Amino acid sequence: MRKKTLYLANQAGSKGAHIGSALSIIEIMAVLYGGILKIDPKNPFWIERDRFILSKGHGSLGYYTALCKAGFLSEEELDTFEENGGILPGQPVMNMEKGIEFSIGSLGHGLSLGVGVALACKRDHNGSNIYVLMGDGECNEGAIWEAAMAAKQYNLSSITAIIDANEMQSDGSCDAIMGVNYGSLWEGCGWQVCYVNGHDIHDLYVTFKAENKKASPRVIIAKTVKGKGVSFMEHNNAWHHNRLSDEDFHKALDELDLSR
Repeated sequence: MRKKTLYLANQAGSKGAHIGSALSIIEIMAVLYGGILKIDPKNPFWIERDRFILSKGHGSLGYYTALCKAGFLSEEELDTFEENGGILPGQPVMNMEKGIEFSIGSLGHGLSLGVGVALACKRDHNGSNIYVLMGDGECNEGAIWEAAMAAKQYNLSSITAIIDANEMQSDGSCDAIMGVNYGSLWEGCGWQVCYVNGHDIHDLYVTFKAENKKASPRVIIAKTVKGKGVSFMEHNNAWHHNRLSDEDFHKALDELDLSR
């Protein structure tokens, strides 16, 4: 998935891509689509399926590669990333047959969508679980906290928020822009708070599978590295959105090959 993300970013050429943001969520997406989500690519409209919402829509390359591995997208379809008129633009557009539940672009809205879905499922006695992946910089958005309070008010234990805590956002470090203790904020809203290494497959799997013993929503704060896996991208905000040249593409691939 990490190699394919780089390939698609390189192929996008002058359009550029949000590479760093995609690389930081690879393991999260791999665990969700490889062992957690109750989904069936042959029956994408299955009413009892789990729902996933990528609230940080600019991490779409991590999302699309997971959808491909899960069987929703073919390799040929995946290779159309950012093609004019294609089904895989830089920010996801709803395509239920391909496993994309919602159109996402403007930050801060995914959790509200998740709360709405969770309320509907609760009303219909549907056992679906709802997962919403957000960025830590995205948590500056006020709408998130309105949704967080609502989720607790309605005891939506079916919803799990995941924070891609790579400590960086478009304009710099999260701490410098709006430094807060997000864990305390979630606890104050009545959520169960879990912390995990966002690049450790085992830790992620165990955390996702842990039984929710309380009638309240849960947030998993996953510590990650922006640009994970490529040394010249890691912790480098120039790669929040950038064009991946052929030279840098091959350097990045060589690093990933050596790390295996």
